[in-house]
Amino acid sequence: MLQRSPAVSHAPGAVRTGQAGTGHRRRSLRTKRAFDLVFSLLVVALLLSWVVPLVALVVKLTSRGPVFFRQLRTGKDGQPFYCYKFRSMRAHNASPGTQATAGDARITRVGAFLRKTSLDELPQFLNVLRGEMSVVGPRPHMLQHTDEYARVVPGFMQRHAVTPGITGLAQVRGYRGETKAVSAMAKRVRFDVWYINHGSLGLDVKIVTLTVRQAVLGHPNAR
Repeated sequence: MLQRSPAVSHAPGAVRTGQAGTGHRRRSLRTKRAFDLVFSLLVVALLLSWVVPLVALVVKLTSRGPVFFRQLRTGKDGQPFYCYKFRSMRAHNASPGTQATAGDARITRVGAFLRKTSLDELPQFLNVLRGEMSVVGPRPHMLQHTDEYARVVPGFMQRHAVTPGITGLAQVRGYRGETKAVSAMAKRVRFDVWYINHGSLGLDVKIVTLTVRQAVLGHPNAR
């Protein structure tokens, strides 16, 4: 399934909207939402119930500031929402659109571990339960970056035809972390659009499995 995703040189296709009102499409959306709810509730019950207190204690003991960090991101149909994460940086006055980079001095020692293992993303399962995010889908970007990339990356706004995800096809294919060039974002968009056109429950399960594997082994692009 993943092997059939587009090569980087493949031009991004248009999102298929012809089936948006069909019974098949509605059933697919209901199945995806059911998967999101069941999976998220299991994560909350089996993982967040003890990870949140543990991480909260460590974050509080090692740096000043709140346990959680929230930031406005672009959601489905371009609607903004607050995306939640464990705080991994020291309090700073940098622009809200400033990306984390390799060796970023703002990142705490604990934060570096949280980001490397993607544990900082776990609070986003609460966003999933609220219906603002999905377990799998295009990653939501900061509002400033949405405005910037929409002007220079063809098809960028097609990503917002669906609910954004905690993880996605682009991420498990290695397109995650800092985007130093417009071309890097264009590659992500190609995978995001392919996922929107070809997504299925089976593909979501495979992406989640690969995401867990990357979290355990670590990923060089994690910032």
